[in-house]
Amino acid sequence: MRKSVWLLSAGLVALSCPAYAQDNQAAPQPTEPSATEQAGVTDEAQAAADDTGDSGEIIITAQGRRQVLQDVPIAVTAIGAGELQNSGVTDIRQLNQLAPSLLVSSTGTEANGSARIRGIGTVGDNPGLESSVAVFIDGVYRSRSGIGLNEMGELDRVEVLRGPQGTLFGRNASAGLLNIISKKPSYNFEAYGEATLGNYDLRRLAGGVTGGLTDTLAARLDVVYVKRDGFYDDAANDTTINNRNRIFTRGQLLFEPTDAISFRLIGDYTWRDERCCAAVYVNDKMNDKVDGLLDPTQNNIIRVLEALGQDPAGFTDGFNRNVSVTPGRGYNGKTKDGGVSLEGKFDLGGAELTSITGWRYYKADQGGDFDYGTVDILYRPDDGTSSRKFETFSQEIRLNGTLFNDKLDWLVGGYYANEDLTLKDQLRFGDQYGRFATCRLVTGSPLSPLFNPAAAGCLAARPPAFGAASPLIYAAIDRLDQMADVGSTGIRTSRTARTGRCSRTTSSISPTISMRPSAFATLTRARSSMRPSATTTRPARSTRRRCFR
Repeated sequence: MRKSVWLLSAGLVALSCPAYAQDNQAAPQPTEPSATEQAGVTDEAQAAADDTGDSGEIIITAQGRRQVLQDVPIAVTAIGAGELQNSGVTDIRQLNQLAPSLLVSSTGTEANGSARIRGIGTVGDNPGLESSVAVFIDGVYRSRSGIGLNEMGELDRVEVLRGPQGTLFGRNASAGLLNIISKKPSYNFEAYGEATLGNYDLRRLAGGVTGGLTDTLAARLDVVYVKRDGFYDDAANDTTINNRNRIFTRGQLLFEPTDAISFRLIGDYTWRDERCCAAVYVNDKMNDKVDGLLDPTQNNIIRVLEALGQDPAGFTDGFNRNVSVTPGRGYNGKTKDGGVSLEGKFDLGGAELTSITGWRYYKADQGGDFDYGTVDILYRPDDGTSSRKFETFSQEIRLNGTLFNDKLDWLVGGYYANEDLTLKDQLRFGDQYGRFATCRLVTGSPLSPLFNPAAAGCLAARPPAFGAASPLIYAAIDRLDQMADVGSTGIRTSRTARTGRCSRTTSSISPTISMRPSAFATLTRARSSMRPSATTTRPARSTRRRCFR
């Protein structure tokens, strides 16, 4: 009886919740909005709706100008502040709750997560790859999706654009785009606070305040603090992995000297100190395709790992979320992300000029035990020696208006970006790599009857099985067996990229002329404990493209 009443109550609540955003495939019938609907519509959207006499219209800026959602000829989903708050969405990764076509994920590190729309996107942790799903936050382009995997604070709305958006947003939006708009400062004093508690000792505190400083100047400050234990247990190092420990803050100033001019200055900073990203083994209970891959009698790799000290339970108790990590290795990582942007809008009468200037700084370092076991085979130190750093400057100018009694919308604009990427890496073989390699060599050869992981070269004896070449072969095995804690001790790569584009669009035809000159200069220095340091320089190269559409 209690369950039936609970389900009935949930159904009534679901029926009473309004749909703030929807795809532009079917025009809604004009209805009188409820109080909840009014609360879900932004002040700007409401003002624009009042001007048109239809308070149910939803205003978005997916095409660089204010438009009614139903009038935008692209596949777009607009998610309002009310829906974001009710669903508990706090970062980009959770948006797939409201936009099912969007998937945001990360593998070995959260520093370079990937976003996919309709299953299309750039996959991989290579920091040199820009995502094919572009992310814009308050009009400023984030060159890597992982840079946006932070707390977002109070938002006005999120627009998910599906399909290629290269006409207005450049070549890096071939699969789609995320357009995230934060809440503006208000001249009326407002303050809010939010506290969230959850399992794994989750504590999330969020708060903010906004108000007018003068008749023409308003300010806003948002702060978010999140801390949570990891849900993977690392018994070898007495810690948990995949935890949360982050702080986000954003300050804004809104200056409106006249009704035709406005400036919006935004500064934000994010700090994270977390351990990510561990993994458990999938066994045949989770996936029957595994079959005998984890059976040491059928898989020599499992046989060698167990012989070198791997706990067999690590291959079978994935549901218990116990991970196998080499003692002394870790997944610690620190991230710093911040920037400043200035948006200026000028009403010129028959047209509106918009200028967005942005500067971003992002640095993340991440360690990891990449053999995912207690046997020390491959790792990246978590001491800050492996990092990726981005410094980006961007400038966008748009001019848009209407002609012929609002029958023709036009927009012309230009965009420039300059990005410096510095990558430091130190991926190393572990202390047991040599013994693991020799044991794998022995178990996969006619020498398998001599397999002995406790003996030098993993060989219990050394018969002249190879004739006159036997001493040379055994010497090579011994040399391989001695490899321990070797690899790069410092790889530094720098890349500078400059991009520019200009475009012109109308409501009926869309001719576009794009100029995208790019210049890349790469300097690589590598030092290895196996050989003397070397310096390699690749000369700068430039490419020039011109596209017509």
